[in-house]
Amino acid sequence: MADGAPRRPSDEEDLGILATVGHTPLVRLNRILSGFDLAVYAKLEGFNPGGSAKDRPATAILKYCLSTGKIDRRTVIIESSSGNMGIGLAQACRYFGLRFICVVDPKTAPQNLKMLEVYGAEINHVTEPDPASGEFLQARLARVQELLGTIPGSFWPNQYQTALNPQSHYQTTMHEIVTELGSLDYLFVATSTCGTITGCSSYLRDHGIAAKVVAVDARGSLIFSDKKEKRSVPGIGAGIRPPLCNLDLIDRIEWVSDADCVAGCRRLVRWEAVLAGGSSGGVITAVERVAPEIPAGSTVVAILADRGERYLETIYSNTWVREHVGDIADRWEGAGVSPWR
Repeated sequence: MADGAPRRPSDEEDLGILATVGHTPLVRLNRILSGFDLAVYAKLEGFNPGGSAKDRPATAILKYCLSTGKIDRRTVIIESSSGNMGIGLAQACRYFGLRFICVVDPKTAPQNLKMLEVYGAEINHVTEPDPASGEFLQARLARVQELLGTIPGSFWPNQYQTALNPQSHYQTTMHEIVTELGSLDYLFVATSTCGTITGCSSYLRDHGIAAKVVAVDARGSLIFSDKKEKRSVPGIGAGIRPPLCNLDLIDRIEWVSDADCVAGCRRLVRWEAVLAGGSSGGVITAVERVAPEIPAGSTVVAILADRGERYLETIYSNTWVREHVGDIADRWEGAGVSPWR
């Protein structure tokens, strides 16, 4: 189109790289929980082109808004993100030819900032937490509102509240899992905006699948608790209870620490050769913790939200772990049985 105008996507249109979003592998984990009579599967969302589950809502939101005329080529997209949603939006905005401003804070990993820059996103840094709550999330959201008020024709996807977030997981993530497995007994999901867990849980309820849904949250997160603590692992937990959170769709909550996330990631690599992100380590730790209570023969699905390359300087850095988490090397071994011993 003339003047670099983005295409208006339709359901039938080839979306280029964005057409590869979804249909991620569902891999059986054979070793890390070898001591239990369970069929444990990992939904590897890191295989999305932008590297995380957030590619799904990012693409769905922009595709819908372009197709309905809610945004056009002159619109400036502005969103708050600690990493994954920002990268998903940056990729989609680059494909559609949209200007994108991503509001980040000091916890955003250097690799994520580099990826945002490569995709052409403009990075707006929040350097201090919100004075009232002490949380960076509220500070980022306040900055988004400031930018919306000063930049004409700007648009906030609002991943924390839009129904398109859980809807994308309802229509794709959970549909893919059920299509492949037929049914399941337990679903473990890390929580942040709660888009993934709400969409997946709604699908299970609407389709009469009586699976237990376990929300995995960070200790110190304010999604399900009012006990605030320091958190160093991005992508899990939040400084607010997101509007998308629906307690009626959750059967159990498991809180995990930064150490749990690090140890779970290290065990995933050691026993399954799966290099996943920080929240995935928390999910795996939660599965291990609940496993003794799960009936033998059950099918368990753990959604692993992103891949691990963007955590090489944090979760997988011994120096970073010692500085931010402590010496937890004795927890990396886990209970798996190595086939090479």
